[in-house]
Amino acid sequence: MATDHLNPASKQQLPSTSAFKLVIYEQENFQGKGHELTGPCNNLQEAGVEKVVWVRNRQNTRQWFKTKQYVFEKGEYPRWDSWTNSRRSDTIVAFRPIKVDSQEHKIVLYENPSFAGKKIEIIDDDVPSFHAHGYQEKVSSVRVQSGTWVGYQYPGYRGYQYLFEKGEYKDSTEFGAQIPQIQSVRRIRDMQWHQRGIFHPVN
Repeated sequence: MATDHLNPASKQQLPSTSAFKLVIYEQENFQGKGHELTGPCNNLQEAGVEKVVWVRNRQNTRQWFKTKQYVFEKGEYPRWDSWTNSRRSDTIVAFRPIKVDSQEHKIVLYENPSFAGKKIEIIDDDVPSFHAHGYQEKVSSVRVQSGTWVGYQYPGYRGYQYLFEKGEYKDSTEFGAQIPQIQSVRRIRDMQWHQRGIFHPVN
């Protein structure tokens, strides 16, 4: 069974179910049996879904299972490689919505646990490479003062994804990382405030 490993400080009130709609399919390119979700689902198999591999999304949502997380923003995902490039992952077991309710974005990432050591502070910007900004350290703890963010294991928004909602993450296990490595980060932006702010992956 999937479990939500977020620390309590990072959890936020979820959007109303009327604002959330997700359609998932059991075969690629939106083929096979479809299932519509209008709220969080901790175990898709218990809800009657045998295998989930393709997604149509009308609201920001997040999938989690152990340390593998994927952020689905509004759009279509016909194959597994449209939502991740870290490794083949064509099975999803749980979903929950993401709350995006701030125009402002500020995140501080620290080298060591408990917010110690060198740090990089990012305000209202996406950073495809920490190295290009002179930060070459590991990331072991994070403070999110505003906004919702996605961190990536490698530069260019590649590798494992880590969701950061408003709150504190005292060590890397609290945001689901097996190793304290984040090398790029971007904002999740709602079109209510950012008409051109939706993220488009580059193939």
